[in-house]
Amino acid sequence: MSDSKELTFWEHLDELRKVLIRVLSVWLVLGVVYFATMPYLFDKVVLAPCNNDFIFYDLLRYIGERLHLEGEFFTQDFHVKLVNINLAAPFLIHMSTAFWMSVVTAAPYLFYEVWRFVSPALYINEMRGVRKALLIGTVMFFVGVLLGYFMVYPLTLRFLSTYQLSSLIENQISLNSYINNFMMLILCMGAAFELPLVTWLLSLLGIVHKRMLRKYRRHAAVLIVIVAAIITPTGDPFTLSVVAIPLYLLYELSILMIKDKVEADSDVS
Repeated sequence: MSDSKELTFWEHLDELRKVLIRVLSVWLVLGVVYFATMPYLFDKVVLAPCNNDFIFYDLLRYIGERLHLEGEFFTQDFHVKLVNINLAAPFLIHMSTAFWMSVVTAAPYLFYEVWRFVSPALYINEMRGVRKALLIGTVMFFVGVLLGYFMVYPLTLRFLSTYQLSSLIENQISLNSYINNFMMLILCMGAAFELPLVTWLLSLLGIVHKRMLRKYRRHAAVLIVIVAAIITPTGDPFTLSVVAIPLYLLYELSILMIKDKVEADSDVS
């Protein structure tokens, strides 16, 4: 183990308490900063997918022009105007958005604190594996968040906001509905990209192994398509592929990250 000193149960609890205090302190500081700058962040970041000049919409129009595609998917001018029907909603959303932004941006520090807490109990060879897993987990989380923000959510918003059940019904999107879907989808994408890390941890516990993942590869592909269809209910193959292909690649990465049970047993012997 990296530290020969054995801690008692109460000493472990005390260390955990210190970790929680540090993490909550970072969340609090970031939350205050985001709360103070929220009017700017709301206009330039949170509400950016509502505007026609959002970077992903510009990319779609560029692809349409280069490939001479005239479908509405590539040429659509898109604007969304939100309405507020709840008196307390602006203030509550101001606070909740600042909190969730602090949680997302503090993820690297959270992983670092997890590393500091568990590393004294690890052997040298285990430390390298855990350090690599936490680093990959941090990077993949932000890749998922960025993919959700720049591609998946704008496509979902554009489809759902323009979908009409009847020509007699005018779509008016409330502030609460927009923020709830915005946060849920982006955080879900970030969590989904943690699949390799979760799989690796389950393999350490002996719950899954490489042979099992290979055996159920086809089942996983079908399940991934279903999950992608739920996350992005737009109905078009492009949007479905934007989510499904990265998720399936993450599944394959999970297979590469863990050792087969037979190989692990032979290494021990």
